[in-house]
Amino acid sequence: NAAAADAQALRRFLADQLPEHMVPAAMIGLDVLPLTPSGKLDRKALPAPDFAGRSGRAARDAQEDVLCGLFAETLGLPQVSIDDSFFDLGGDSLLATRLISRIRVTQRRELSIRTLFECPTVAALARQLSGDGELRPPLRRLPRPQTLPLSYAQQRLWFIHHLEGPSPTYNIPVALRLSGALETDVLEAALLDVVRRHESLRTVYVQSADDTPLQCVLSVEQLDDCRLIVHEPLGETRLGAVLSEASRHCFDLSCELPLRAELFPLDSGQQVLLLLLHHIAGDGGSLPVLADDLAAAYEARCQGREPAWRPLPVQYADYTLWQRQLLGNERDPDSLIGRQFAYWKQALAGLPDQLCLPTDRPRPAMASYQGDYCEFRLDAETLKQLKTLARRHGATLSMALQAALAALLSRLGAGDDIPLGCPIAGRTDDALANLVGFFVNTWVLRVDTSGRPDFATLLGRVRQQALAAYSHQDVPFERLVELLNPARSASHHPLFQVNLALQNNIFPLFRFSGREVSLETVGNRTAKFDLFFNLFEMPSDEPQTQYLQGYVEYATELFDRATVERLLTRFRLLLEAVAAEPSRP
Repeated sequence: NAAAADAQALRRFLADQLPEHMVPAAMIGLDVLPLTPSGKLDRKALPAPDFAGRSGRAARDAQEDVLCGLFAETLGLPQVSIDDSFFDLGGDSLLATRLISRIRVTQRRELSIRTLFECPTVAALARQLSGDGELRPPLRRLPRPQTLPLSYAQQRLWFIHHLEGPSPTYNIPVALRLSGALETDVLEAALLDVVRRHESLRTVYVQSADDTPLQCVLSVEQLDDCRLIVHEPLGETRLGAVLSEASRHCFDLSCELPLRAELFPLDSGQQVLLLLLHHIAGDGGSLPVLADDLAAAYEARCQGREPAWRPLPVQYADYTLWQRQLLGNERDPDSLIGRQFAYWKQALAGLPDQLCLPTDRPRPAMASYQGDYCEFRLDAETLKQLKTLARRHGATLSMALQAALAALLSRLGAGDDIPLGCPIAGRTDDALANLVGFFVNTWVLRVDTSGRPDFATLLGRVRQQALAAYSHQDVPFERLVELLNPARSASHHPLFQVNLALQNNIFPLFRFSGREVSLETVGNRTAKFDLFFNLFEMPSDEPQTQYLQGYVEYATELFDRATVERLLTRFRLLLEAVAAEPSRP
């Protein structure tokens, strides 16, 4: 229609005059602007833009057509024009990694995340596909050696387990409340199906003759202890304490499967299923995969058949071997790990040994990893404002949260050199999308809060640091610590003591025979860091009603609950303030 044609003409005109990131993401024609009774613009009465349904320039050649398809596939949209910004349509750093992996596989071109941030439309990105780096080897099934090493991430957890003994510190509990009865024998068969499908769930960790840790993948015939543990009924008032205690189970990684399932019937007729996954076998990105596979297996077994899954392209052992091939030898400065380590050595030079936090008690000589958590929630309006602010500055929501947390810690006396731990999914190859395993990596975001910057300036600093870090994310954190060799102490985590995670994985929805299951909060009274901000964008059919929810895990030997609650109140107030007025210092 005429309005759409006018919008496209205006878009083309602006695209010729402005940088890509300044071209509006959507345009809407209005007869009049809605006004408040006082005559000001009534922003709340403005119609919401329809990003997915709007028209735009179509692909002009085969390459743009392929990219439009990859954009739409990654974002879950029916179509994308060549002028649509990946990040305006809902893209984030996790989806950006997936898109780059898909481009690598289909186009045989290597792009960095920085390139995608700087050229976020199909029109701009197509011009970059000459490649800006050597194409990395694809992940595929590899011949298995006689001895199978651990991945770098697994090595650190194995070392801690071997040094300190079995501990619940690295347990990942998922508790599911079900309103209807479950067929326990069917559920047990479904669990066995999932364990058969994913080798990481049937791997134990043994030592060789020279004390080297090795993966030992059990065959299906060796799965003797893959059983559902069914308990006696209990009352609702006891449930929280019972789940907390059960989540503190200490896995013996040398002989015990790293997935444990327990069913707790309630007097009310409901049931709670506790799935306990050790971190050495999985991560946050594994939970949606586990959810989907368990649901599919249960549904199939209810119908008296085996689940009809597509075969997995690779297993975790293939990833372990590929990771070492990809990184190369750290003594070679031209290897991937050599080049990336050189960046981190410079970026983290002179980093403070530890962050000065407003603790209630002095730090002990040895951390006990005892902890608790406080819940946190940010309303939908503030979240929407933060996302708009981030998009306006070519950043992501996670970057805005990182900048705000650095500002808060600086205001609370931590100085102006703030290191934050930032988990990253680590699934840099498309073959890992549907695999349960320990892929998550951690990098250090070093935030400079000096000079009394306004928040927009601080966000720009975080964006610059984060994009550089994304381009050097392959170095395993565990190996980075060994290579940097900072002053080590049993009293605190190396390189950073505060971690912030925005869990933008697909939120795991467990369904059994078509019934949606609610998640129960479980605290296992552990803390890996002094403070761990674990935040989720809660799913909603309406983007305007999405809100941010999560919790902060804290070391109880350092903090009282009241102190952490006060800190979270200040964090929320700061987020509300900068979202409304980012020019404030």
